[in-house]
Amino acid sequence: MGAAVGDALGGPVEGYSPEQIVERHGGRISGIVGPWNENWRTARPIAPYHKGDGHVTDDTLMTHALIRVYETVRDHLDAYAVADHLVPDLMATPRWIPELETEAPLLQRIFLAEKWMVARLHYGHVDPREAGAGNIVNCGAAMYMAPVGLVNAAHPAAAYAEAIDLAGAHQSSYGREAAGVFAAAVAAACLPDATPATIVETCLTLAKDGTRAAILAVRDVASRHRDTESALRGLREAVAPFDTVGPHYRSPALGARRPSRVHSIEELPIALGMLLIGGGDYHRTVLGSVNYGRDCDSIATMSGALAGALGGESAVPADWARRVADASRLDLHAPARVLTEVAYEVFTRDTERRRAHESAFARMTDTRLIDVPADVADGGPYEAPHGAPHEARRTETRPAAAR
Repeated sequence: MGAAVGDALGGPVEGYSPEQIVERHGGRISGIVGPWNENWRTARPIAPYHKGDGHVTDDTLMTHALIRVYETVRDHLDAYAVADHLVPDLMATPRWIPELETEAPLLQRIFLAEKWMVARLHYGHVDPREAGAGNIVNCGAAMYMAPVGLVNAAHPAAAYAEAIDLAGAHQSSYGREAAGVFAAAVAAACLPDATPATIVETCLTLAKDGTRAAILAVRDVASRHRDTESALRGLREAVAPFDTVGPHYRSPALGARRPSRVHSIEELPIALGMLLIGGGDYHRTVLGSVNYGRDCDSIATMSGALAGALGGESAVPADWARRVADASRLDLHAPARVLTEVAYEVFTRDTERRRAHESAFARMTDTRLIDVPADVADGGPYEAPHGAPHEARRTETRPAAAR
């Protein structure tokens, strides 16, 4: 719900600068607004999309599509799940597309970076684990990875690993990296006593290369601000060296969106910065994301998901949620119920798998005995000495079950 509402708030001002937003709306955005152009059916560059009036964009539609895959598989996902389930969903099933105000396959709404999956997997029969290679590098995969974080709630490292595998069918380079880090952030937001600071710290322990550097730079700026308004320019300046799109969002630079180990997508670091400045409060976090402009629907989708994961449904303004649900003809509770059921099932299955591994490891170490000090046998850390012989014996003789 937090992701969908953030998406709908940011949609009508996507692609514009903070200054343009103020000029168009007579001030900062403070809630749901209408389309940028009254004649949205013919206005360029976004025709024929009806962005605004509470309509969600492809960020939410892709998020819900991924939840439907989880509903079908009811277990962890990988790149093959994209080929076997997500791509057919995009191609074959007409659904209400709010921005088009009609029913159509989701394929008719998604961006080129998402259509890449269909071309590569359905028509090209590429190995799903490699299908993302060659795609433009953007936030396309990261924007809908929140469900991965919830299926792996309170286990950020597992969320990161699953999203990295899953996103391999869609993205490469820092686009894929951002997908993993965003999923980890959502999982970290579910931890007891989580705060914006602990979420960002978790991201930094997992993020690699330019993604990590960009988050660090944004965190440094966010630490010096108490309100998002004063931070808008500083946040953009902090992320600019890592962003390949360039200063003009609708006119990308020649080097835009190419693979690189030193660059980062813009959206995730800014979403984390807004979460820090907003203190996790949904209003401040999401409205700061919206008024940042540029790809603000995706920024607000990510920050809205994180603020929602921190605060629960009550954190999301009920009137915004109702208006978005009505305008977009979406049940914003149903995906959450499905994902909750799946998360419990996956956790139960993970527990069984972990116990089976523990049992197997215990049996294995009974036949390959090594000299384990008694304090280690009671739970302390131990590293076998280099070159230790396989026939070395334990110093304690408790039953295997006790060990």
